[in-house]
Amino acid sequence: MAFTLAHLSDPHLPLPVPRWRELAGKRALGYLNWTRNRHRTQRREVLDALVADMQAHRPDHVAVTGDLINMALPAEFVPAREWLETLGASSKVSVVPGNHDAYVRATRNHGTENWRDYHSGDSTGIGDAAFPFVRRRGPVTLIGVSSAVPTPPLMATGWLGQAQRDALDHVLAQLSTEPGFRVLLIHHPLRSAARHKRLTDADALLTLLRRHGVELVLHGHDHVHSTMWFDGPRGKIPAIGVPSASAVAHGHIPAAAYNLFSIERDGEQWRCEQTVRGFGEGEEIRELRRATL
Repeated sequence: MAFTLAHLSDPHLPLPVPRWRELAGKRALGYLNWTRNRHRTQRREVLDALVADMQAHRPDHVAVTGDLINMALPAEFVPAREWLETLGASSKVSVVPGNHDAYVRATRNHGTENWRDYHSGDSTGIGDAAFPFVRRRGPVTLIGVSSAVPTPPLMATGWLGQAQRDALDHVLAQLSTEPGFRVLLIHHPLRSAARHKRLTDADALLTLLRRHGVELVLHGHDHVHSTMWFDGPRGKIPAIGVPSASAVAHGHIPAAAYNLFSIERDGEQWRCEQTVRGFGEGEEIRELRRATL
């Protein structure tokens, strides 16, 4: 029987009213952006409808690739935890953080602390670091990394760093000898045309993927449908992005959507079918696309 993995990203849950003393530096610009634009284009009712549709398909596991919140205010983390609990038990939902979850240095680790059991992994032999984590669920092995780092105003770059890349190198080497379908979860895409939104050590990560391989990469961040292909040791690796799970279509940004991946062994190979569901031109959620990866 096929294993169904759901993927959504960038829910950007509604922003609570901040205290004035919290609106310094980058948060001041972020709050201005929210009040002028984002509160109209990131809608909780859209997110709730999308999640209801996803849950109706009864996925075996859900992957959330970051940006649960907006400005990493202390008051944002507990409501985000409560929202995660509506998706399912922590054993059924895996989370990696995004840049908005680590928006400023003062609260950069609050997401890791509040959502810890949603990214606690199986034993990997790499010590107590939160990332990378490894979770084995049926035929699927989920590997989560954090590209979430605080950045200056007007920047939204990500970075893994040498320590995390070294640990990932070790993890991927171990997993290359196991039979599971390996899925790498990361917030930032592995390639970005926007310099201010890129993963700054993407080339080093791609070197690891060329050496060890995975079967699938899932990411968010760009708020668009995306499929890119990268070299692996035994062929091309698909990297799939998805729009914001709470987005109303605006400009070139598509409306909210999510991915369903049906994964099963087919002889000596893996078979992975992607179904994209989301809001089209109307108000109904429907199937937007289907592909075999």
